[in-house]
Amino acid sequence: MTTDFSIYEMIVNSGVVVQIVLAILLLASIASWAIIFRKVGELKRAEGSSRSFEDDFWSGIDLAKLYRRVDGQKRDAAPLARIFGAGFREFARLVRHGQPSTAALGSARRAMDATGSRELDSLERSMGFLATVGSTAPYVGLFGTVWGIMAAFQGLGHAQQATLQMVAPGISEALIATAMGLFAAIPATVAYNRFAQRVDRLSGRFESFCDEFSNVLEHHQASEDGKKA
Repeated sequence: MTTDFSIYEMIVNSGVVVQIVLAILLLASIASWAIIFRKVGELKRAEGSSRSFEDDFWSGIDLAKLYRRVDGQKRDAAPLARIFGAGFREFARLVRHGQPSTAALGSARRAMDATGSRELDSLERSMGFLATVGSTAPYVGLFGTVWGIMAAFQGLGHAQQATLQMVAPGISEALIATAMGLFAAIPATVAYNRFAQRVDRLSGRFESFCDEFSNVLEHHQASEDGKKA
């Protein structure tokens, strides 16, 4: 006589500890997918809006006009636009107060670096959870499997004759925990690696823009100083 266990039946018939492990892994998987879908949209918007801002910046538009546009957008501005706004605002403030151009340029660069760091922190938010799920979920599932197998073999101690048919259902139920651990870990790990690559590319773009904008400000100030001389 054989018994055909469905996945649902194996989960229902498993022990309390295994069921708790499965519940934890299921919640972790659901949370991971929620973060993945949200992060895909965030990074896509950040990349697209930053690319659009770069096009505007290099189109020859007056920087003061571009700053007023960025300042009017506030939190809806592209990450790169907020970096530009921080640098331009600091540079203009110091120049207006008669600070030397070298001091103004250095302060503007520090303002852009600080804003860029905050933008990257915002883009990396919740990625740590994906890394944690990816690295720990298989071990949590393995714990559930080991516990379930221990319970299955302990049950054989009360049987007069141990057969594979008696222990196989318990082992199958326990192995569900390992499968669930991999189900939670694999998407989280793949998504984390992919997001980390995209954030690194954005970080490089931010750094390059800060260098280029610093050069623009330096040339602009040199031109203004030449007119005054």
